[in-house]
Amino acid sequence: MDKFNELIKKRIETSNEKKLVGKRLTISFTDYKVGELWKSFMPRRKEITNNLTNDLISMAIYKPLHFANFSPTNEFEKWATVEVENFDNVPNEMETFVLPSGLYAVFDYKGLNTDNSIFKYILGTWLPSSEYVLDNRPHFEILGDKYKNNDSTSEEEIWIPIRPK
Repeated sequence: MDKFNELIKKRIETSNEKKLVGKRLTISFTDYKVGELWKSFMPRRKEITNNLTNDLISMAIYKPLHFANFSPTNEFEKWATVEVENFDNVPNEMETFVLPSGLYAVFDYKGLNTDNSIFKYILGTWLPSSEYVLDNRPHFEILGDKYKNNDSTSEEEIWIPIRPK
């Protein structure tokens, strides 16, 4: 796990509030239907006409004690979204979400999106040894131009909500 300490660029950043439009599913790590979610969202994303960027945002909303009482069967909401200027033109069967501003640990990750060892490092190694604790706000990844699904050269930003200890 120490390989991440050397290889992963990390920073602490305050995110502005973001207006998101997309689709969501309730899933768990044992019933991880994230592929199904993105397959239903991607063909329709062009219907969202007021995007602020071309980035995709993959968001997870966990219950307050999800990680304290962790079980792979714990359910959470997974969202496939884009950031928009406003909610004036939301396509049918899509939903809105206002991601509140807040403090985040941001990790620039390069590698397979199916390799969860980065999250084990962040939550199990980096966070306990940092001056922060997990905050009860959504977690998200920004999937930009360098993101490639199922590719070891893929790049993304992982945003973990934190607050001072």
